[in-house]
Amino acid sequence: MPVDPVQLTVDLVRCPSVTPEEGGALVLLEGLLSEAGFACTRVDRNGTPNLFARWGQKGAGRTFGFNGHTDVVPVGDAAAWTHDPFGAEIEGGYLWGRGATDMKSGVAAYVAAAIDFVTETPPENGAVIVTVTGDEEGAGRDGTLAILDWMQTEGEAMDACIVGEPTCPSTMGEMMKIGRRGSVTFFLEAQGVQGHAAYPHRARNPLHALVKLLDRMTAAPLDQGTAHFDPSTLQITTIDCGNPATNVIPAKARATVNTRFNDAHTGASLIDWAKGLIAGVEAETGVTITLRPEVSGECFLTPPGPLVDLVAAAVEAETGIRPELSTSGGTSDARFVKDHCAVVEFGLVGQTMHSVDERVAVDQIAPLKAIYQRVLQEYFA
Repeated sequence: MPVDPVQLTVDLVRCPSVTPEEGGALVLLEGLLSEAGFACTRVDRNGTPNLFARWGQKGAGRTFGFNGHTDVVPVGDAAAWTHDPFGAEIEGGYLWGRGATDMKSGVAAYVAAAIDFVTETPPENGAVIVTVTGDEEGAGRDGTLAILDWMQTEGEAMDACIVGEPTCPSTMGEMMKIGRRGSVTFFLEAQGVQGHAAYPHRARNPLHALVKLLDRMTAAPLDQGTAHFDPSTLQITTIDCGNPATNVIPAKARATVNTRFNDAHTGASLIDWAKGLIAGVEAETGVTITLRPEVSGECFLTPPGPLVDLVAAAVEAETGIRPELSTSGGTSDARFVKDHCAVVEFGLVGQTMHSVDERVAVDQIAPLKAIYQRVLQEYFA
């Protein structure tokens, strides 16, 4: 009997898997996949729950993979919800609950598609891999990265992969992601000399130096965009010195800056750019500015080609819409998968993810399963 992706979504949403809790979601999926003949392995690392499942022989002629997560962000104010956040109630054409959109419906769709595909039309010399992490909404260091590290050690490999994150802004089928911008955060601390505001010549104001630096960072665009990416962006997210007094020049000041960058840059090149600006401001002001950079992902692109064309054609066949090839949005675990194999992202409409009353249109879940199953059929044809 075919796996019902709507019922599977219901079952998954009822698992309270707020990062880092597993909540029963991976146990549920492991049981379902094992019954269908998948060899399942829990790849937990540092308390983070992860699941790897393969149907077919290791090292088969062709191997197609899926990646996603069952962990969810916190509910927030439960009283603000009109439905139980973990009740998975179906009402008004929607399935309501935390993770309904991001991304338990996507996981349910690709798990159901993978099981039905290998049950109904098993490939003769192929393998299907399903990976699910419980750490996408957290730091991400022990989630998909842990699975990929384990796969490398064990000689497991995917030739191509779909990440099932929500990708469509408003209409099912309108957009797929063929890349993502990179992200680097600059944590800045300026060390000056404290003093009386009426005698600035006896002090060295770290705020003046920090403001000068931030002005230079934001004075001009980082670039004008590239063939597949919009212009890179840079945003100051916080400035603070913790000074309660109006007549005291503080000794220290801190700021945080985040940039989302395209393929005109790398994390390393932007760090070097920031260091150059810092050196100039230090020389002018005598204030010492320390930089702690944190690169959470490099920019990547899966160029239009066989995998992109395959997924786009499957989406069009099932929805009647040719998806836009986009690199918009934040980061996803595709930033890790791209170091392993070619990867694209396609999923449902993501308008309510992370919000109160998160919900997914029930009539989109089965078509998503159909798209994933069509991809598998065409890939192994």
